[in-house]
Amino acid sequence: MKIYIGTDHAGFELKEMLLPFLRSLGHETEDKGAHSFEALDDYPDFIRPVAEAVANDVSSRGIILGGSGQGEAMCANRLKGVRAAVYYGGPFDIAVLSREHNDANILSLGARFVDEDEAREVVRVWLETPFSGEEKHARRIQKLDI
Repeated sequence: MKIYIGTDHAGFELKEMLLPFLRSLGHETEDKGAHSFEALDDYPDFIRPVAEAVANDVSSRGIILGGSGQGEAMCANRLKGVRAAVYYGGPFDIAVLSREHNDANILSLGARFVDEDEAREVVRVWLETPFSGEEKHARRIQKLDI
């Protein structure tokens, strides 16, 4: 699967760790930046390109990172066809349900709240979880882009 990934300064180190991990799982990756640590960069500059790529490539997924993951998800969710879910620690059920019920195509990670091991595991679980395809969930998702 093609995975687009992007972050600002707050998630830069975690993104750099996740790239080889994603490749080790057999995924093709495209890094939309940041490509270097810049403490004053702005997350929309890197998150919007990920969201645009995912919106235009329905077979792909995206991973976006920021301090909390909240602003990044807000940015991504402004695009039609994008369903970004936030994970910043706790039970992986949140990530699983975002796939099973909401067919989330972008995972937004709060880099200040998850360590490398937790990030790897939640990403793996999220990527492996299919959308349930249940009619009620499909119907609800369809209403998002009206």
